[in-house]
Amino acid sequence: MIEPTTVPSGTRPPTPSCPPAPPWPTTPTGPGPVERGALCDTVRDHLSGPGGVLLTGPAGIGRTTVISRLTADLGARGHRILRCAPSPADRDSPFLGLIDLLTGVSDDTFAALAVHERAVLDAALLRGPCPFGADPLGGPGGAAGRDALVLRIAVRKVLALLRRDAPVLLVVDDAQWLDRPTAQVLDHLARRADPGLAVLAALRTGDGAGAPIGLTGAHGDALDLCPRPARRILVPPLTAHELAELLERHDHPSWPRPLMARLHQASGGNPRIALELSAALDERVRTEGAGPPGPDEPLPLPESLRRPVLDRLDALPPGARHTLVLAGAAARPTVELLRRAGREEAASDLDLCARRGIVRVLSASDHGTVAFLDPLTPLVLRSATAYDRLMEAHRALAGASDDAVERAHHLARLAAGPDPVVATRLAAAASAARRRGAPGTAARLGRLAAEYTPAGQAAVDTDRRLTAAEDGIEAGDLDFARQLAHEVLGAADLPADRVRAWNVVIDSCGQAMAEIADVFPEAVRDAAGDPELLAQLHYRMSWRAWMVGGSAARAHAHAAHAAELAARTGDRRTELMALTQQAALELFLGNPRAESTLAAALAAPHDVHAMTHHNGPVYLKYRFHLVRDELDAARAELRTLVYRLRQRGSADSLSQCLIGLAQVEIQRGRCRPALHIARQSLRIVEEAGLSQGPAWYAVSLAETAGGSLRQALSAAETARRYSEDDDDRLFLPRALHAAGRVRLFSGQSSQAVELLARVAELETAQGQGDPATRRWHADLAEALAADGAPDEAAAVIAAARRQAERLGRLGILATLDRASAAVDVERGELALAVRKLEGSTVRLRATGHLLEEARSRVALGRVRRLLGDEEAARSAYAGALRLFTKADARPWIAMTRAERDRVQDGPAGLPDGGSWSDRLTSTERSVVARVAQGASNREIAAGLVVSVKTVEAALTRAYRKLGAKSRVEITRMVMMARPTA
Repeated sequence: MIEPTTVPSGTRPPTPSCPPAPPWPTTPTGPGPVERGALCDTVRDHLSGPGGVLLTGPAGIGRTTVISRLTADLGARGHRILRCAPSPADRDSPFLGLIDLLTGVSDDTFAALAVHERAVLDAALLRGPCPFGADPLGGPGGAAGRDALVLRIAVRKVLALLRRDAPVLLVVDDAQWLDRPTAQVLDHLARRADPGLAVLAALRTGDGAGAPIGLTGAHGDALDLCPRPARRILVPPLTAHELAELLERHDHPSWPRPLMARLHQASGGNPRIALELSAALDERVRTEGAGPPGPDEPLPLPESLRRPVLDRLDALPPGARHTLVLAGAAARPTVELLRRAGREEAASDLDLCARRGIVRVLSASDHGTVAFLDPLTPLVLRSATAYDRLMEAHRALAGASDDAVERAHHLARLAAGPDPVVATRLAAAASAARRRGAPGTAARLGRLAAEYTPAGQAAVDTDRRLTAAEDGIEAGDLDFARQLAHEVLGAADLPADRVRAWNVVIDSCGQAMAEIADVFPEAVRDAAGDPELLAQLHYRMSWRAWMVGGSAARAHAHAAHAAELAARTGDRRTELMALTQQAALELFLGNPRAESTLAAALAAPHDVHAMTHHNGPVYLKYRFHLVRDELDAARAELRTLVYRLRQRGSADSLSQCLIGLAQVEIQRGRCRPALHIARQSLRIVEEAGLSQGPAWYAVSLAETAGGSLRQALSAAETARRYSEDDDDRLFLPRALHAAGRVRLFSGQSSQAVELLARVAELETAQGQGDPATRRWHADLAEALAADGAPDEAAAVIAAARRQAERLGRLGILATLDRASAAVDVERGELALAVRKLEGSTVRLRATGHLLEEARSRVALGRVRRLLGDEEAARSAYAGALRLFTKADARPWIAMTRAERDRVQDGPAGLPDGGSWSDRLTSTERSVVARVAQGASNREIAAGLVVSVKTVEAALTRAYRKLGAKSRVEITRMVMMARPTA
């Protein structure tokens, strides 16, 4: 996401006007921006009422684009947008910001002001003579001071007149250049916090922002432009994935992933800088006819980026500049390392650089580590320093460092070609990096070790390349790992080497195992009947049979065979991983042997890799806890494993553990932490280039519980696309279930049935025998009942109940009771439904499923109201609302509060002819059901993910069909009848 082109000095951009045709573009032109969904949701939610938001960030980070997206969205929702975007030249022009804000406001609005108010406002807007005299600001006393006050009152009145028709949003982009008189007017408005007025401002921070002249004197903080409650929000840098998407949308080349990682690091996630770096890289590739730069070659820097950094460096004394050269050459620069490398004045040099905003020196507890504030600075230093001087720096650092990884980094820079001593030191450094939990560093050093290995040591070279590839898998650098594996396959002859390389190729495909169908026959052929090698392959065949073949039974056979072969040959790691897979499949199939198989996988001797892997036995323990409704134990297992993986572990394992932890937190009723954890998982897989389907699934669940149903549906559909693209039948049903839940909770029962029925088909085909492993059964039954199919719903419940009773799954039985109550309501057996719902709430409270308990209480409130027991209905809704509030389950809080508030209306008669729903289409039923819950047309549109016009049309047809004249009559008809949506 990039800022619009800078306006030339002395000119101003077009100013906004009121609807219907604002001249200011409300959406960015050119290539579309990358999504900033979470950020925009946060800002939008805060601006839904009175208040203000100040977006901050450096030049190019995307503040203006975020503002454009938000204003377009809020404008479409009915807000009146008044916008200004001052330039540097505008700071000394009084009231220029106010002129921009009010340009386009009709004369009819101004005509409503008193004569003196109109005269003062016209003067400020350069529409009439200035009553301020020589001082356009007005003083604290006298006529000028009174006129300044009159101006503020006049502006406030104009905005109040505009708010009669729609909420008003004032937008101030680049607030650091706002003129002082306008800033004082906005400060006055902010302190009064009139209802229906919101302010969205953006402030450039960092180098080059300039002194905010318009924000001095009366107030020293741009946040003072925003009415209370006000929030300051930093626009974050783009992730590596978002950066790749940005370059693609701007038609830049699709750079290899390692090069994308370098662009992301060099730009610091700043969209404008990344676009300039990529453009310079593309120009060099096209003009020189060469490929992209290698990992040790510098990135080309355009002069527009290089010159500002170089100007800051040229202003430093020579000694401080030399210290920075050493710091830029070091892998992990510290004050002590630079001192030992010959810079006795390192501390004072770095202190000077810190004061000038070039570096930051961390505390002594971090060994005085030196961090460059601008990631471009080391690149500029390297390009501007003579080669001999750089080699001297590496030589000094190699001699000064007592760290194997740091020393190997410099020895590799100094070596001119293959060198057995350098190669051995690099391999040792890779081992050290692996032990300290830095697989990415280990992979890079291991590859260098292979490159410096002499030609006569082919076996050593192969082992180092494969070890580096395996480290690359752990680091999530799958392209790097796959490339090294294919290099080995092109030269190796030994079966063990070839199968090891094939394993890397298989493991690097992630969820997309359908893409490597031809690999397994070749790998089995290369194994040449060796049982140890075949054990490794059968373990991976088990995953493919489940994910691509969709058969848990066939997958189980492969896993059991792999465990047997590995045990016979003494390969404990493969044995543990295969036993874990076998136990997971037995759990899914409802096989009672699952517990004993997991116990075998957890028994000594242990393997460190298996015990910290997301497909290992420690991770699987949490799922066993989960099916037994031991939520606290499941959370404890995952938190311990996440802690270990953050210290040392693969990106894939960490992401999967966070996905599991988010699900546990949702079930425990901790919605906000769950949403945070799910988004963490998504960021990890985006940056590592891993398959995103599982992470988007977790985001959908978390959004459904505590975020936005619209965002939840979008995330579920994204998860579905990834799973379908990967042909991943393991996660596809979960993505469909997530989408089906959103449709069910939005009142779209027909769409929910369609999605959840496909989930049932896929999971049943895979052989699911334990309903607690994938909890879709109660949701499908409720959707069927709501869609007028109680007999089908009862059949789903009966089948799941038999499995749950056999395995003792109390939580599942409780949710099935709620679904069974929905069937009873559809059949008119309300008293029976009440008994089942009361039992469901008791069971769910005992098992700790807070959100599910609250859902049962909502259902109980609905049935109590149908029975005419309004006091009991209010009590049930109050209990549900208390639980949802405790969980911070925002979508549910709004829905439950609306239903509770409608209880006071009481029952009313139905028109002749039976159920109200019999006359309506599925969409009309969904709209009417939401109306009965007290939702507005705009809220219904958001919940059903349709336009407001679609809601209005459906409601008009429903009025006609039901003979109703108001929303109150509609609500009474629904509450008298059996709920069908």
